[in-house]
Amino acid sequence: MRAGPSQEEVRRHNLGTLLRYVHVHGATSRAELTSRLGLNRSTIGALTAELATAGLISEEAPRETGRAGRPSLVVRPESARVYAYAISIEVDRIRAARVGLGGHILARREAERPRGMQVIDAVQPLAGFIRDMHRAVSDDARCVGGGMAIAGMVRRADGVVRLAPTIGWVDENVSGALSAELGGELSSELGSGLGDGDPGDAGLFLVGNVADVSALVEHSRGAAVGCDNVIYLYGDVGVGGGIIAGGRRVSGHGGYGGEVGHMVVNPQGHPCSCGSRGCWETEIGEYALLRLAHREDESGSEAVLEVVDAARRGDRIARQAVREVGDWIGFGVGNLVNIFNPEAVIFGGTLRDVYLVAAAQIRSRLNAVALPACREHLRLRTPELGTDAALIGAAELAFERLLEDPLI
Repeated sequence: MRAGPSQEEVRRHNLGTLLRYVHVHGATSRAELTSRLGLNRSTIGALTAELATAGLISEEAPRETGRAGRPSLVVRPESARVYAYAISIEVDRIRAARVGLGGHILARREAERPRGMQVIDAVQPLAGFIRDMHRAVSDDARCVGGGMAIAGMVRRADGVVRLAPTIGWVDENVSGALSAELGGELSSELGSGLGDGDPGDAGLFLVGNVADVSALVEHSRGAAVGCDNVIYLYGDVGVGGGIIAGGRRVSGHGGYGGEVGHMVVNPQGHPCSCGSRGCWETEIGEYALLRLAHREDESGSEAVLEVVDAARRGDRIARQAVREVGDWIGFGVGNLVNIFNPEAVIFGGTLRDVYLVAAAQIRSRLNAVALPACREHLRLRTPELGTDAALIGAAELAFERLLEDPLI
C-alpha cells in the first residue's frame, strides 16, 4: 500500500497552489485565498509568509474598504523582481519580452522578420533584445528561465522545431542556437532558472507552438476563462490550433497535436507548403485571401488587413474574398466542433481580423456543418490578450517549474 503524501509534500503543494492562484488572478486578499483554496486562515498566513520570505509575493494592507474590523491583507505577485524572458517567432516578425510573475510584460522588443530568414539570422537580433532588456534589470531581481513560442511543429521531448513550413525551418534547434548566441554570464543566469543540471544541446529556452501557448493563457486569464474545452485558431500564412479538452491541452504523442491547418478539406484544392493538397490553410490562410482578392503579388499581415478594410468599406472583390474565406473557416470549425465539442473557439492572428468582418458567414456555415448538440453552447470569440498571448504564453513555459515547486 502506497503511503500518503508527507507533511513536507503537502506544504510544497499548497505553496505552489497559492502562488499559482496569485500568478493567474493577481492581487488577492488573504480572505479570498482562504475561501478559494479551502485552507484555514492560519495556514494561508504561514504560506504567504514563506512565499514573501522567498521574494515571490508581497503583502500589504488594502486601500480603504469602508468596512468595520481589521481588513484582510492583500497578496500580490512580485512581478518586478521575479521574471522570465519570452520569445515569439512568427512569419513576419520576431519579438522578445521580459515578463514578470503574474503575466505582466515589463519590457519588449520587436523587429521585422524577412521571409526566408534562417535560424542564425533570427537568433542574433533576439539575443541582442535580451541583452538590452537585461541591462535595466535590478540586482535583486530573479530570472526563472526563458520560453519560446514558434509558428511550427515543436517536438515536446527537446523543443526541436520539426517542421515550420511557413517560416521555412525543418529540424532546427532554435533554443540551442539562441542559447549559444547569448553565451557567457547571461546564459548562465538563464540556466540557473532551470534548476540543477546542464540543459545541454536542447538549449535554455523551453519551446512551444504559438497556438498552443496562446490557448493556454487565453484559457487561464483571457477570453476563455471558465471554459474547459477550447479551440484557439492562429492564422497567418498557415493556420495552427491550440486545443484544450477537459481543462488539459491536447498535445498528442510527440507534441504535434493541433495541426488543424493541415486538415484536408478540399482534395482537389491548392497545393500546400507541407506537400499535401487542399489543406485547410490553403483555403483560409493569407495566400488564399490575397489570391481571391486578386492581390497575389502582395504578402504579409498588412496586406491581409488592407483586404479586410476594403471589404468593410464595401469593395465588391474584397467582400467576396472575405466571404469565401469565411465560408471555409466555418466549414473547418464546424468539423472541429463535431470532434471536440468546445465551449469556445477563439480566432487569433489574421483570422481575428477576418472573423470580425465575416462573423455572420462563418456562423452560418458552421451551423450547417456542426451537429446542433455540439454547437448549442458554442461561443466564437477574439483573443482578450491580443498579440501578447504568444509572449505571455511563452513565459508560462518558464514559470511552470516555479509554480509547481516555489522553493526550487
